Amino acid sequence: MSTISPKEMYLKQLERAAKIMQLDEDLLEILKQPKRVVRVSIPVKMDNGKIKVFTGYRCQYNDFRGPFKGGIRFHPGVTEDEVVALAAWMTWKCAVIDIPFGGGKGGVICDPRELSEGELQRLTRRFTYTIMPILGPSIDIPAPDVFTGEKTMAWIMDTYSAFKGYSEPGVVTGKARSIGGSKGRREATGRGVSIVADETAKYFGEKIEGMRVAIQGFGNVGSHAALFISKLGGKIVAVSDVSGGLYNKDGIDVKALMDYVKKNKVINGFPWAKEIDGDKIFELDVDMLIPAALEGVITLDNVDRIKARYIIEGANGPTTPEADEVLFKKGIHVVPDILANSGGVLVSYFEWVQSKLGFWWEEEEVNDRLERKLRNATREVINMAHEYDVDLRTGAMILALRRIEEVYKERELFP
Repeated sequence: MSTISPKEMYLKQLERAAKIMQLDEDLLEILKQPKRVVRVSIPVKMDNGKIKVFTGYRCQYNDFRGPFKGGIRFHPGVTEDEVVALAAWMTWKCAVIDIPFGGGKGGVICDPRELSEGELQRLTRRFTYTIMPILGPSIDIPAPDVFTGEKTMAWIMDTYSAFKGYSEPGVVTGKARSIGGSKGRREATGRGVSIVADETAKYFGEKIEGMRVAIQGFGNVGSHAALFISKLGGKIVAVSDVSGGLYNKDGIDVKALMDYVKKNKVINGFPWAKEIDGDKIFELDVDMLIPAALEGVITLDNVDRIKARYIIEGANGPTTPEADEVLFKKGIHVVPDILANSGGVLVSYFEWVQSKLGFWWEEEEVNDRLERKLRNATREVINMAHEYDVDLRTGAMILALRRIEEVYKERELFP
């Protein structure tokens, strides 16, 4: 794991791109800091009748291009620095794919696995109540993240709506379809990873069909990325999760593994692949590596052992800036998180639009819009990288910062 903090990572990436493109210096100073970080205490009555006070955060990083947008995670490792970094990455991500959102992120320090559903509901509703003055469909729109999901979003929406006195489905995305969610949202991030991977390979004159692919992390993103890449003809030869790794040179049956994990929670024990050390997944002789779990997993400690020709970042911040430089010199194409895993926020945008219109699209339309938007963004990022002779991450950052700078120059500052 990396010793560099997520905040240090995003600042290094920002300053590098800003220097190369000669970003307006005043704007750079603005973008180095979040607009607002709210830290709240959340008293919750536990099942035993005792009160326990949790700590929560909501970072609203930048809203030059539109309302703040970003997930809320429930995790014991949540920190203010992490939330700020993720909100910054969301700001760049929304600009890269050209949707009218700024970046936000939230988190509560807790271990949901140790809480009952009743305790989780009370925690969620109290957190919503506490940050409600800064929420709203035109202000800040949360979404699911680590250890949160459709049910969490339903509780947030219901709490917000109860105080407003009317139903407001547009206050969150990632909701269940029955309360205004979008078709295709659950699979969107993983589907997006596969689309970006396919378009990147095509741009460089290759086909994803027949490529050997390794995926670190087999949660929602990693599993769906594996599924859709296999449908495109890629061969998933290795996967890993917290329980270890699996390898099968002839390809893993992704659907069978998804069914196994649904029942057993982890990949360990899956009978149709050889068990390997989870960390070895970075060293395998594959064409494409997809880190889809934690940040800071590709570092100077393991970068020289990476053999993949393409790295598609399904997770946020999996590659340190120092490792980025090594990979670029080795000629390995690293498709950055702010492009590669943007399918989720893109379909969240579609969901928000549908909620505001009160009109819902069929899944085919959602997926078609997702694919067109991501393929176009992928080409724009690669072209920008070529224009400045930089790596793809810096190309994506330059594209994002150009769009933010354009809005900044048009709107200027108030007062």
